[in-house]
Amino acid sequence: FSRPDSRGRLSLNKPLRLQRKGDIAQTFLLMGHLIKEKGNMQSSAPDLDQLKSRLKATWMAGDFGRIANFTSQEGENFVLRLGIRAGLKVLDVACGTGNTAIPAARAGADVIGVDIATNLLEQARQRAAAENLNARFQEGDAEDLPFPDDSFDVVVTMFGAMFAPRPEKVAAELMRVCHPGGMVAMANWTPEGFVGKNFAITAKAVPPPPLPPPVLWGEEAVVRQRFASKAKEISCIRQNFNFMFPFPPKEVVGLFRQYFGPTQMTFARLDESGQAALAAQLEALYHEHNVSRDGGTEVTGEYLDVRAIRA
Repeated sequence: FSRPDSRGRLSLNKPLRLQRKGDIAQTFLLMGHLIKEKGNMQSSAPDLDQLKSRLKATWMAGDFGRIANFTSQEGENFVLRLGIRAGLKVLDVACGTGNTAIPAARAGADVIGVDIATNLLEQARQRAAAENLNARFQEGDAEDLPFPDDSFDVVVTMFGAMFAPRPEKVAAELMRVCHPGGMVAMANWTPEGFVGKNFAITAKAVPPPPLPPPVLWGEEAVVRQRFASKAKEISCIRQNFNFMFPFPPKEVVGLFRQYFGPTQMTFARLDESGQAALAAQLEALYHEHNVSRDGGTEVTGEYLDVRAIRA
């Protein structure tokens, strides 16, 4: 990619330089057949459009709302730490079913949430309407946000924009729509945490394409590099929260296979023996990290809490 222009647009006329192999999230496993053997992003516009279309279909598969229910409390914790208050204009990028948009609206902010998955947006709308909150939701891509420059006081994304395939474009867009002095806040899974280990297991089962791994957003040095040109202050703090499921690891893996679109796509690319092997490895990971003593599953996930103040 070339350097971004004044609106943060990136050129696709140069090869993508890889920063790391492996540790890529399940979301991107379906992209392999779209990437040429030379491992670059010199694809044409139609190829990029096809890639985006398949990503959208992946996130719309299953019922992500069933998964999001288990992380909703941490969404509230994340928003509470941001100090969002009445009167602020807040954008939630890759908002999903509204786990961060909803608590921001409860705090009195004027909230807009965007996501590529229209079914998740509908769930978010229903949640906001049930509480009569000032939150609107619309389709939107983290790499091409449909808003003018300097539109928001706070731009947030929790376990969302990190999965977009062009991170430099994402960084430029998050900063572009945030006004000078405003804050961009991200919550990104770390490579070393439980979720990062989960991604690594999946990457061994289905080799990932040569794209920047999403978990690089969980490394402080990478975050600082991506925001360096637009931020006057950047802070990164590692946070933990507990995934708590009222059933054993085997059923947790089954839950993700049934309702989490990226996991569905991953298993679909394996034959029967491959599926059994991957399920067993994931179950073993949950057992290794499980601290529950009542027959359920409780594991700690680590993420990087990022705050970048726009210059």
